Amino acid sequence: MLKVAFHPIYRHPLPQGHRFPMEKYELLPLQLMHEGTCTDLNFFEPEKPNDKYIVAVHQPEYYYDLVNITLNQRAARKIGFPLSEVLVEREVIIADGTIKASEFALKYGIAMNIAGGTHHAYTNRGEAFCLLNDQAIGARYLQNKGLAKKILIVDLDVHQGNGTAEIFQNDNSVFTFSMHGKSNYPFKKEKSDLDIALDNDTNDDTYLNILKDTLPRLIQNEKPNFIYYLSGVDIIASDKLGKLGITVEGCKERDRFVLQSCKDYNIPVMCSMGGGYSPDIKVIVDAHANTFRLAQEIFF
Repeated sequence: MLKVAFHPIYRHPLPQGHRFPMEKYELLPLQLMHEGTCTDLNFFEPEKPNDKYIVAVHQPEYYYDLVNITLNQRAARKIGFPLSEVLVEREVIIADGTIKASEFALKYGIAMNIAGGTHHAYTNRGEAFCLLNDQAIGARYLQNKGLAKKILIVDLDVHQGNGTAEIFQNDNSVFTFSMHGKSNYPFKKEKSDLDIALDNDTNDDTYLNILKDTLPRLIQNEKPNFIYYLSGVDIIASDKLGKLGITVEGCKERDRFVLQSCKDYNIPVMCSMGGGYSPDIKVIVDAHANTFRLAQEIFF
């Protein structure tokens, strides 16, 4: 059964003036249930995890400054909005969603978190609306529990996973692969194990040819026994924060190839949704829903 992390706090409104379309966190599960892709049985509600799973990735001083709302103003500005207890709680619960979804993926082959993909969070700081790095926390959780040894992070959000790259920069047990827009944020990129920077207006054919040439080789060379997939839909041409030229169908074909590859190589995969900022909320919801539709089609 496909298991999907969703908590009402995902819909918590961010400070006025933010760039994130929060409606998608309410509309996406409704759409999935309306069309029959998911039922209530597919969803589980994450909680607050044990702090030890978070400080296994993030420096304790940084994490407890977040929890106690004592982060200095300069560090808070980098995150992008004023801190609050509810905001920090939201990120902590998102991290638990990814931890628990990782365990479900081991059982069922795949699991999803409707939120997550907070890949701009570093070991010791947050950036760009990311406080805690959910997939990094999930990866370290699996390793520390002895549930996975070699992990591949496939980050196909339009923005480079700079925080993820920094967290695992000296760790050969986690291979970080980021395929992103060359001229998108972050303008000073970190060094992933493999970075592929794409030109503005990259089209479906070019994008998919690169991905289909790269991912199988990575899997064969690195031999991961678990994959994290960050399936941001901000690669779509209409996205306000992206500069690529991918269609919704091209984005769906991207998801199909990644998920089918995981299935074919018999590697469990956990998916965090990542970004999506098209002006039309229907485009965002449909593009994200495609990932869930394909998960059901391919794995169940």
